Amino acid sequence: MRISKTLVVIFTLLLSIAPANATEIPSTFNFQGTGYGHGVGLSQIGARGKALAGEQAQSILSYYYAGTQIVPLTDNQNIRVNIGHLLTQATLKSGTQGSALNLYAGEVGEDLLAIPAASLTSKSGISFVQQGSKISAFIITGKNSQLIGTNALWSARWSGTRYLDGAPSTVSLKINSKSVKYRYGQIQVKSVNVPIIGHRMEITNTVRIHDEYLFGISEVPSSWPTQALIAQGIASRSYALSKVGIPRRACDCNVYNNISDQAFVGFSKETEPIYGPLWKAAVQASSTSESTGEVITLNNLPITAFFTSSSGGQTETSVNAWGQERSFTSSVADPFSQDPVLNPRYFTWSRSLAQAVLAKAFLLTDVIALSIDSRNSTGTVATITATSSDGKTSTLRGETFRSRTQLPSAWFNLI
Repeated sequence: MRISKTLVVIFTLLLSIAPANATEIPSTFNFQGTGYGHGVGLSQIGARGKALAGEQAQSILSYYYAGTQIVPLTDNQNIRVNIGHLLTQATLKSGTQGSALNLYAGEVGEDLLAIPAASLTSKSGISFVQQGSKISAFIITGKNSQLIGTNALWSARWSGTRYLDGAPSTVSLKINSKSVKYRYGQIQVKSVNVPIIGHRMEITNTVRIHDEYLFGISEVPSSWPTQALIAQGIASRSYALSKVGIPRRACDCNVYNNISDQAFVGFSKETEPIYGPLWKAAVQASSTSESTGEVITLNNLPITAFFTSSSGGQTETSVNAWGQERSFTSSVADPFSQDPVLNPRYFTWSRSLAQAVLAKAFLLTDVIALSIDSRNSTGTVATITATSSDGKTSTLRGETFRSRTQLPSAWFNLI
């Protein structure tokens, strides 16, 4: 078969305008770093190391929160904790044989005369289902269900302080396949209109900070040294008090029950085998009366006591991490975070990030190159820039990049 001269000329022209090598788009990028978390405020690994070295909780806190004072403040205020976010379905059951679970239409607050829409025994549960802009509640008994009603808000109470057969009364909230027990407070299930996706359920537990909330904080292992636990309890109390009275519509809460604020796991913390009572005792050790507790303050006000798992050997400042100056977050040496015995998982780490994760983080179609532009004096990445195959660039603050990609910390290098 003969090829015409015209086709040969066309083929030659196409070769002349095509790139010699197509731009390669890496499937992954590799990172190596140290530390875990944003690095601001109290280093939990650092507190553990200092406690093992014999330091007291107040000394530990004064070191990590410069220029602050620890004083007793009232802490018997209620705080609304989000325990279920952006849901379409959830189930609530009594967790104790013989106890009662009461469901109310609307917000009942502290009205003890409110009449329940339904009263359930431990053999039944309540299934909440988002339907349009409201929430339908069903009594579930075995395989049978019965509609109680449909409302924009439901409230639930239970006999949380009664002891039956030696066990405290609890309720169990099941979301997907995970169940968490709560002993204290009052639970609300509210329909909230979320931009773009529509109405979703927000489930909250309203509890007293002094004990009901702090007993359920699960930020550090309860087996840690006592002074490290007391330091964490004071920091958690201070953080919670700084959030009281600040409603957040997106979650129908003051705080989330996760790393967005601080981990709250309800009754399971104080009932941990062997070590649970140690955490409860640590919280009580920093209580100064039935309604007050030790609080980290600045100008007589509770500080937003940020804390982090560990650092890169020097704690971070809030202005470096988030662009917001907080005088009590000055950087201090944190050598225990670099101890492989105290911090075996994060004194050093390696991670690979997929192309799709990076493109989403930088809001680019793809990423062909990364460059660390600058570092903070603490060693964290200050800014990092990505370049796409079409020549566009996008620059992020190091902490923003860490948060979007879920890297352990902003103390990292490119490999």
